[in-house]
Formats: sequence, structure tokens, C-alpha cells
Amino acid sequence: MDLAYLRAHPAHLPTFLTHQRIRETPVSGGDSCAASRLTLDDGHSVFAKTWPERAGRPVPEGFFAAEAAGLRWLRATGTVAVPEVVVALPELLALDWVEPGEPSPGAAERFGRELAGMHRAGADAFGAQWTGFIGALPQDNTPDEGPWSAWFARRRLLPYLRRSVDGGALGTSEAALVEQVVARIGEFGGDEPPARVHGDLWPGNVLWGADDRAWLVDPAAHGGHRETDLAQLALFGGPPHLDRIMAAYQENWPLADGWRSRVPLHQLHLLLVHTALFGATYRDAVTRAARAVLAGHGRATVDG
Repeated sequence: MDLAYLRAHPAHLPTFLTHQRIRETPVSGGDSCAASRLTLDDGHSVFAKTWPERAGRPVPEGFFAAEAAGLRWLRATGTVAVPEVVVALPELLALDWVEPGEPSPGAAERFGRELAGMHRAGADAFGAQWTGFIGALPQDNTPDEGPWSAWFARRRLLPYLRRSVDGGALGTSEAALVEQVVARIGEFGGDEPPARVHGDLWPGNVLWGADDRAWLVDPAAHGGHRETDLAQLALFGGPPHLDRIMAAYQENWPLADGWRSRVPLHQLHLLLVHTALFGATYRDAVTRAARAVLAGHGRATVDG
């Protein structure tokens, strides 16, 4: 099987894998999926993701289709480098292989400019036209006219707060802090029309390529707020040369006044996803973010 054959007959890939007709090398694929590098007969490689068997849990309906739709939607802007979707099937996804490289200041500056361009491409509404996922969790992409603040509270904060409380990751006091943020979200400013966002842009989803470019992978793409992508990018220590990325972004599309004070608000979404997925390990991070939001716009009223 060569790349041309694979593009023409994508449904044949599972059969070739089952019968070991393609050289397969396991690689890192994140928390949700198993991943491998597939080397084809013509020397080309593709990156393949499959849903691992976990106590009989089937792949969620639309899981790989959602990622493929998001990748194509982001790639269509012609801005940030995004791998091309080669195969999108219910049970697997295969993308063009990106040869890893080292981050450089020049690549970071280019990434900042390109990210601004991708965001500027915009979206018809908040949400998307496809079923949403973030990690292994469903994400409500029902198209919504906004305003952003009400949509963000309703679709991006409250669902993961409920999951986190139901799973025991957050207690009463932590939940009350987040509920204060939700109740006051209209006070924090920053409402903008929907941007075209990656949606899960923590630093691990930026792949630095051997071509001296930053590539976006593993999106939870939708129409959202551009500050959310940038705030997520600063989580967990941030990527190399974050200052260069932000400076180049600001030169191309300056952020609205007060954006720095809203960083913890935008980070709260992904942190709540982490408590919903991984439990109380991220409880303190959620608490700090909620307190920071409220401290920047008045006092928190819950002790803890």
C-alpha cells in the first residue's frame, strides 16, 4: 500500500493493519488514543490514531469524525500548519506524518502571526456543525449566537463543573467558587464575535516540526473566543518562546483591553475538563483559577 492507494481506498487501511501488511511503530498519542507511525511501501509515513480497548468501552460515536472535521476546518484557513486528514473512519484516523523538530524563536513568531490569522477566519456561531469532544469527553457544540460570556458559562464551564462534582473531584466549596464565576461572567468583559479556535490548545497540542513550523494537532475546534486558545497555551508551563508567540500575535491582531485579567477565566474551562477526566489532582488548579478571576473583578466570598 502506497500513499496514492491509501488516499483512493481509505476504508482498506484497517484490513492492512489487521493482516500486518504495513510497518507499524507505536508513538505517543495522548491520553485518549493509541497512536502509531505507519510506513507505507513508497516510503511515506502517516500518523494513525485508534481507540484502545478498555474494558469493552466502544469508541464514542462521531469521535474521529469530529477531530477530522476540526482539522479540515482549521486547515482550510491556510494559516497555521495543520496535518492533512488522509483517512477518517469510525474506528481510526490517519494524518500526514509531521517530522518532529526543535522549537525556534523564528518558528514561534511565525506561529503567533499564523494563529492570529486562523482566529480572524472566524465562525458562523459559537460551537460547530459537528458533534464535539474534548479529550474523551463529549463537548456541546450546538451552534449558539451568544453573547460569548453566556455561551461560555452554559456550554464550557457548567457541564464540566457538574461532571467534576459528580465524580468527587470537586467539593462544595470549590463548586461554589466556580458558580460565582458563572453568575458574574457578564461583568468580566471581553465579549467578541466567534473566532475559529483550536479549543484544546495546551502546549502539548503544538507540534514543533523539522520544517521550522509549529503544527496544530488534536483539536476540539469550534467557534469560540480567541483569548481561550491563548490562555490555554499558557497552561502547564507554556510552550517554548511563549513571549515571542504572544508578541507576534499582538502585532497582527491586538487583544482587547483587560485580556490579562481574563486569562484565568479562559483557563478555567480546560482545568474543569481535567478534573472531570483525571479527578482531584487538578482541584487546586481549578480553585486558584476561580479565585484569580474573582480577585481580578471583586472579592471571592467562599473560604477554603
